[in-house]
Amino acid sequence: MTTPSPADSAPPLDASPARALGEFIRAHRERLSPQAVGLPPGPRRRTPGLRREEVAQLCGVSPTWYTWIEQGRPVSASADALARIAVALQLSRAERAYLFELAAQRDPAEPDPAADTPAMLLKTVQLVSAPAYVLDRQFTALAWNEPAADLFVGWLDGEHDRNLLRYTFLSPDARTLIVDWEIRARRLAAEYRADSIRHQNDAPTRSLIDELSASSDAFARFWASQDVNEREGGQRRFNHPRDGHVTYNQITFKPAHREDLKLVVLMRE
Repeated sequence: MTTPSPADSAPPLDASPARALGEFIRAHRERLSPQAVGLPPGPRRRTPGLRREEVAQLCGVSPTWYTWIEQGRPVSASADALARIAVALQLSRAERAYLFELAAQRDPAEPDPAADTPAMLLKTVQLVSAPAYVLDRQFTALAWNEPAADLFVGWLDGEHDRNLLRYTFLSPDARTLIVDWEIRARRLAAEYRADSIRHQNDAPTRSLIDELSASSDAFARFWASQDVNEREGGQRRFNHPRDGHVTYNQITFKPAHREDLKLVVLMRE
């Protein structure tokens, strides 16, 4: 009778982010042919796709480390190493984004928030007849049209700070304009918590959160609640100083190649 080795008798790895990452990488390695990466077919292969050693060589990492990643072991994977794996496995844009999500890492190729905003997106805002504006990852308005400036008194009209969070929590105009301010402000804080999780330690984001926590008791309270919500559409009601009570339906779009930006449109009911 053969005595099982320690490896044979070891319990299977529990489902975990590390295991999911390893399975994802392995599946894409097995789909990639040697010819696709410029390698000769070589002798007959026992498994489809590339060998682990070949991917490790393409990535410039040790075969042992790469094997451990595929096996779902709790090893450290830097963003740079993940980027090299993504290139070696010829992942698509969506696949690469999924890889970094699984690894809970930020893709170094992610658009720089300081980069120029796509011109077409800015032009789109001006073509919309309803109030429309573009927000960056700190919820600062980068572009808006005249209907938006007309609606958002104290934010998009005249010379004001363009950050939606500062406006909502620090401007008296916001408390007058926004119906059910407490509910809307709480939800905005929860939306920003969900939206900022991937860059919460970036200096601009951290600075904004610290500033609002110190300047607004309401923001500090809502932020401490740990509430998380997606930025969704729905009904938005305002007490406009000229038009009185007005109601809109909000729609939020994310550009396919600039998910750090949001195009918000308010359709009048």
